[in-house]
Amino acid sequence: METGPVARDGRADQDDSASPILHVDMDAFFASVELADHPGLRGRPMIVGGQERGVVLAATYEARAFGVTSGMPMALARVRCPAAVVLPPRQDVYRRVSRRVMAILADVTPVMQQISVDEAFLDVSGARRRLGPPREIGAAVRARIRDELGLAASVGVAPTMFVAKIASTRAKPDGMLVVPADHAVDFLHGLDVSALWGVGESTRGRLAEVGIRTVAELAHTPVASLRARLGVAAAARLHDLSWGRDPRRVTPTRTERSISSEHTFARDTADAAELTRVMLGQAHTCARRLREAGLLARGVSIKVRMSDFTTLTRSRRLDAPSDLAREVYRAAVALLSGVAIPAGGVRLVGVRADDLVPAAGTALQGHLGEDDSAQRALENVLDDVGRRFPGAATVAASLLGGGSGGRSGGRSGGTVGAPGPAPGGAAEAGSPSTATPDTPATTTSARRRLR
Repeated sequence: METGPVARDGRADQDDSASPILHVDMDAFFASVELADHPGLRGRPMIVGGQERGVVLAATYEARAFGVTSGMPMALARVRCPAAVVLPPRQDVYRRVSRRVMAILADVTPVMQQISVDEAFLDVSGARRRLGPPREIGAAVRARIRDELGLAASVGVAPTMFVAKIASTRAKPDGMLVVPADHAVDFLHGLDVSALWGVGESTRGRLAEVGIRTVAELAHTPVASLRARLGVAAAARLHDLSWGRDPRRVTPTRTERSISSEHTFARDTADAAELTRVMLGQAHTCARRLREAGLLARGVSIKVRMSDFTTLTRSRRLDAPSDLAREVYRAAVALLSGVAIPAGGVRLVGVRADDLVPAAGTALQGHLGEDDSAQRALENVLDDVGRRFPGAATVAASLLGGGSGGRSGGRSGGTVGAPGPAPGGAAEAGSPSTATPDTPATTTSARRRLR
């Protein structure tokens, strides 16, 4: 526990007048959301991730005690903690809870910058007269999140964004750390050099070769010596950070840089039809999230991880910004057609909509001879079906390759063929479609409830 001028949970005698930056970070967010919905699992090791394959997305602290960490292959996590309960991720639920968390933070100050689904920076300079000093605001934020959502948040209070981020990390789990401005450098200099942004294993190793293991040692190393090891830009940035210099300001507006969906197969596959079928569902997921966020994508990227864990990425620009699954899917499968699929197959595929721009004020331009307004109306209906019936994921039937001119085939091994034009109806993603290209495959009862 931090003591002295820098203390966990703050003290009334601390001078936080020059520390208006808060970093709010939800503790083991995905796992905590699951525990809120499954209180009987509290106190037990629990992992959010694929049942057999894939990686750990989140783990409770009970599972972490066995060495389970985020990003770890599920197979290794199961070996380290065989008694852990494994729950599949529910991304829609996490995003919904995230919006509630961010709404609470926005009530504190409009000067809020969300940087991920479970963390944000706040500059409370303008909120102090109304809500009190930063440490009291941080305590109130944590209490409200716990009372309204049943979730724990850790908070760092500091003079800069960089120090606030470190403080929240050191406050975990379920705590708050206040770093007064006149003690920020002393706080930093007591840390391992890996605490600095941009110092990963490789950089840490290069610094260790010349005896630099702490932030203090880096701070007192001549910049010229750092340049020789790290390059001009990295040396200057890390030296500034080591002295607590961080000129960035909390930026109230945040536009997502990309929206993505990934899938790890239960068994490696070289089946071209299976790869494109999964990408179809991913395209619809990305497109739905684009529309929900009021964004358009100007580019599409794919990720393909082979059975030997070799990972390839490919990207391309769209002809015009779009929020249609049809356009995301066409681009994704065209990119996949240029990837040589080995005989050993593919472990994971992902689709990402990137280079995002606000839909408001952006002109929409469709392909010649295609009615994008009709396609958008159809996909909006599918969005509505998905919201009302979460288990009935619906996608365009003709995109599955059953329509004239469309082909998602190819061959096992080699490359995958790109699809042709694909306006059409709807079919359930994840199961074979019996719908014709122009016939919606949503059930009659589902259509009736949409009226």
